[in-house]
Amino acid sequence: MTEKLIQFPQHGLSRSAILAQMDAARTHDVQWRQGQVFSLVFDAGDEVNELAKTAYTTFFSENGLNPTAFPSLRRFETEVIAMVGSLLGGDGHTAGNMTTGGTESILMAVLAAREWGRVHKPKVRQPEMVLPSSAHPAFDKAAHYFGVKAVRVPVDSNFRADVAAMRAAINLDTVLVVGSAPSYPQGAVDPIPELAGLAQQRGILCHVDACVGGMMLPFVRRLGAPVTPFDFGVPGVTSISVDLHKYGYAAKGASVILYRNAALRRHQLFATTDWPGGIYVSPTMTGTRPGGAIAAAWAVLNFLGEEGYLRIARTVMQTATRLHDGINALDGLRVLGQPEMSVMAIASDKDNVYEIGDEMSTRGWHLDRQQFPPSLHLTVNYAHRDAADRFLLDLAQSVLAARQPSLRRSGNELAIKATRTATRLLPDRLLSRMTGRASTLFGGDEGLPQRSAAMYGMMGALPNRGDLRELVLDLLESFTTVGKSDA
Repeated sequence: MTEKLIQFPQHGLSRSAILAQMDAARTHDVQWRQGQVFSLVFDAGDEVNELAKTAYTTFFSENGLNPTAFPSLRRFETEVIAMVGSLLGGDGHTAGNMTTGGTESILMAVLAAREWGRVHKPKVRQPEMVLPSSAHPAFDKAAHYFGVKAVRVPVDSNFRADVAAMRAAINLDTVLVVGSAPSYPQGAVDPIPELAGLAQQRGILCHVDACVGGMMLPFVRRLGAPVTPFDFGVPGVTSISVDLHKYGYAAKGASVILYRNAALRRHQLFATTDWPGGIYVSPTMTGTRPGGAIAAAWAVLNFLGEEGYLRIARTVMQTATRLHDGINALDGLRVLGQPEMSVMAIASDKDNVYEIGDEMSTRGWHLDRQQFPPSLHLTVNYAHRDAADRFLLDLAQSVLAARQPSLRRSGNELAIKATRTATRLLPDRLLSRMTGRASTLFGGDEGLPQRSAAMYGMMGALPNRGDLRELVLDLLESFTTVGKSDA
């Protein structure tokens, strides 16, 4: 594949030429319409998708930055917050805002906790938040952005937050305790009542990251399945983040950050009154806020309603159960922990699970690779209702294929063993230099390789996570090089 420098176009292209190029560009994208993607896209069917598109384009140009200019968007956002709040045990005091996604919602929760701490714990100079190792990396991003120290503690054998470890990690500088409902890696719902109880005892805040489960767990509970309490019905929970573009099946990007009351929400708001351009206020990270995402979320919530979401949740849980049981029935494979909804991870004590993932990729399936422990991730949604049997058949075949000896696999194993030996024998300076040159092996300027088993195996063998971080940043830069494009 060659590269060419991109210049600003001298002449405009025709509409048909532009759309043809866009159609051609997406030919190598993951095939989510066939139910072969277990992250990134949530599909509730053509009827919901068409409504979301229509609602989005109807408010395509409107801007949520100024609620006085577009009272329609103010109404939609207010009603979305009220509807989701009522679903999650809120009341007339519940407050919040829509954001562009789960990361922004989490950023807002951490910012609010920091600002709350400045008012209610003024002696704290370095605010901290305590969270399980399974919590989303958006919390680390928030820590990086806002100067809040993230104190991560181990999870228990079922991948749930270890309450005793969390208790021990809380100190006088802690302003926030975090739990997930569920955590993304293994689909475990943390013991939120116990974590919120810790927060209450210490007089601090408790955030529940329900970005994945907030629009699913309430309906799973109403279907009669046991669900760990996680919402505002739990005393001590002070904020919840919920993505509407996941199990809410709204258009991207649509998420909400909810607070138990407006006094807590006030800590996330921003205002400046001294700008020559006038008074500037913003409730979230962004200034301009796409009206289409707000309108589409309102439309989908009202279109499906409780009855529609219950119907979808029932189908999703039936599919997830079929996959869960089918995976555990395969020799050498198992689902990690005890997931309470439709998020799970596939692991193996017998086979290289990354090799199995590579074999699934050759069959058209997109599965996220995970580490600590090595596993393949599944977020099951409505789009997978007709794909479960085909998935299990391909998974069984992939296990058998991964067990077959080959020169490539032997080479991968030797490379991983050599990496482990080098980490034991080489001085840190030389090992860091070698790691810095490894981006070509992991993809480099050519992007990620088609098969990733060797990459993940070697990454897991590297002891210096700082070196590995620089390597990953090199890869990120290679994906976004200014002025170059694949030809």
